[in-house]
Amino acid sequence: MRLDRPVLQVALDFENLPRALDAAREAVEGGADWVEAGTPLIKSEGLDAVRELKKAFRDKRVVADMKVMDTGAFEVEIAAKAGADLVTVLGTADDETIADAVRGGEKYGAEVVVDLLNVADPVARARRAAELGAAAVCWHVGIDMQMTGRTPFEVLGELVRESPLPVAVAGGLNSETVAEAAKAGARILIVGGAITKSPDIREATRRIRTAIDTGTAVPTDLFKRYGEGELREAFLKVSTPNLSDAMQRQGAMHGLSAHLPTPTTRFAGPAVTVVTRDGDWAKPVEAIDRAARGDVLVVDAGGGTTAVWGELASWSAHGRGVVAVVIEGAARDVDAILELGFPLFSRSVSPNAGEPKGHGEIGVEVVVGGQRVRPGDWVVGDLSGLVVVPRERAAEIANRALDVLEHENRVREEIKRGSTLGKVQRLERWERVG
Repeated sequence: MRLDRPVLQVALDFENLPRALDAAREAVEGGADWVEAGTPLIKSEGLDAVRELKKAFRDKRVVADMKVMDTGAFEVEIAAKAGADLVTVLGTADDETIADAVRGGEKYGAEVVVDLLNVADPVARARRAAELGAAAVCWHVGIDMQMTGRTPFEVLGELVRESPLPVAVAGGLNSETVAEAAKAGARILIVGGAITKSPDIREATRRIRTAIDTGTAVPTDLFKRYGEGELREAFLKVSTPNLSDAMQRQGAMHGLSAHLPTPTTRFAGPAVTVVTRDGDWAKPVEAIDRAARGDVLVVDAGGGTTAVWGELASWSAHGRGVVAVVIEGAARDVDAILELGFPLFSRSVSPNAGEPKGHGEIGVEVVVGGQRVRPGDWVVGDLSGLVVVPRERAAEIANRALDVLEHENRVREEIKRGSTLGKVQRLERWERVG
């Protein structure tokens, strides 16, 4: 495979062919060189997706991301007959499957790209792929691994230096990182979400094409992956509905009322947990002194109706940098707390306060709003409610929630252009059968 310049390949990972075709048209107008029928699109629409893409873009190379694992020649044959110029075969497949795929491609006019997804030794596999007749290899960090913060750059440079074949790269590339991949020597830059989830696909593609051609990163606010040290920034970009969707509709607290300074108030922080009795405000107040800046106090007062929190506690927490308090019980002085600008969620509101008797514990597992909360679990709140994110999955869930947000941004744009939610999602087709 001879490439005169780095190729920009747009990955169409849709489940809906009309949406994929529209996105592809905009991407090609923006400067995409190759068009990929992504694996989800092929699984959803079959090889008709490849046929329609080839009809629409006869002067562009069409990639069928089949991820072939067996019956190499047969699967390459049917993809090639549908119009594919390149077909992907998994590097974890047997040598004979790759060799058979290459033979099928030679017969029907398609080249084979070996996808090194989850290959333990990508350099060795790239060399073997060349011996077996593949046209290129692809260093690929899958979406699920991207959600944990993994990027393709740890291996890319070495692979490019050692591979006898051109190297493609895929794995969450955006306008900031694609230039780095091109500088590392990748010849095929595969970009999916940073193009297809953008409200303006043409402009997003132009920005990425510019980054490749100039070798200069083009800043972006979205389509990034966040690590452990950036969790607050990530959580504050998304809504609690985004988080709930990312967690498969889990994690939401129920039955607590929001008392927020503004409709757009949003907070996120690790939980400092407290157990107390109805009306006993000693442990909630003591917990303020144990909290760090950016924490959220989560108080289990058993759903009681005598306040364990009020204005003075809020002033104290605010001064310590605590970002919110969540109470399975009652609070008071809500008007003063709102004026202070301190976010509060509570089961109820009551002017009655109890006595500081000191019953309970700090730093133990609690159940608030029907959700288990452990010390250090992330609590995110806004006007739609509260979501608890397990601490060990915080980075993954933050990145998945951003993915939800980005998808919604694109759907919103399609609705603004005159479609409807039902048409965009093709709901009738996807209703459960039986």
